[in-house]
Amino acid sequence: MSRIASLPLFHQVSGKQVLVLGDGPAAEPKRRLVERAGGVIVDDLARAVDEGVRLAFIAYDDARACEVAAINARCAGMLVNVVDRPDLCDFTTPSILDRDPLLIAIGTGGASAGLAKHVRLRLERMLPDTLGLLAKALETVRPVLRRRFPDGADRRRVVDAALREGGPLDPLDTQSFQRVADWAEGTLAPVSGTTFAITLTSPDPEELTLRQARLLGEADVLLLDGDVPAAILARARADAQRRLFHVKQGVETGSKGGLEGVKGGSNPRSEAFGPGGTGSERATPQSDEDAPGLTLILHWRPGACPRA
Repeated sequence: MSRIASLPLFHQVSGKQVLVLGDGPAAEPKRRLVERAGGVIVDDLARAVDEGVRLAFIAYDDARACEVAAINARCAGMLVNVVDRPDLCDFTTPSILDRDPLLIAIGTGGASAGLAKHVRLRLERMLPDTLGLLAKALETVRPVLRRRFPDGADRRRVVDAALREGGPLDPLDTQSFQRVADWAEGTLAPVSGTTFAITLTSPDPEELTLRQARLLGEADVLLLDGDVPAAILARARADAQRRLFHVKQGVETGSKGGLEGVKGGSNPRSEAFGPGGTGSERATPQSDEDAPGLTLILHWRPGACPRA
């Protein structure tokens, strides 16, 4: 399994004290960040230690003062961020795209704050302001969804199907938030489940097409035909179900072959996927209650020639 450089977390600081040490242009952005999150700023280390503060930002101009303050704060049990000193940090602060209550945090582990900022600026142009309204609407209908879909796995699959590209609640559709209530009550057109199959010929996840990577990240169920490399599987959702799957060889014409028993797999439609040598198979169940969400069949064929 591939590793990540740090563990992304959203820390709730509303109404809580946060230590911010330093003055000038380095410290001021940290004060604004804490205030935006509802935190109460403390600017004295001794007081912060006495009152059990758990989070600290240190932004002195003097490097030695930063090192001393970081050691003292950490010894008192605080998590410490030192501006422009990732080697002294327990955590780093990301560049934030705010679509309240939706937050997107973009970080580089201290490698380049400028890179994180410019990725955020690009995303801000792409992502609609209505994402926050969509998030609030989805929160409002949670009791309705629990009533209609008591099983948590079923509920997640239905929500995922609705939020996918082209779905009734597509996040990039600025009108999606207006459809949430009707969708939750089942008065919109049914949400469809889908089955895709892709053929993988390389163990390098960087050779995945954008669409393959998206399908891996969205799939509810992975059916593995062959010893699919761990580096590829690391791109999949952590909560996706994983099952062994094998395509029958030499099946008779008209047989369902290896899709026997896969919901919606009896009459798949194939499509070319591009230079990676992949194809897709898709079928649609009759209603959202029956929809399995997205099932992805991964055929591992190392060294195979790409399909035209």
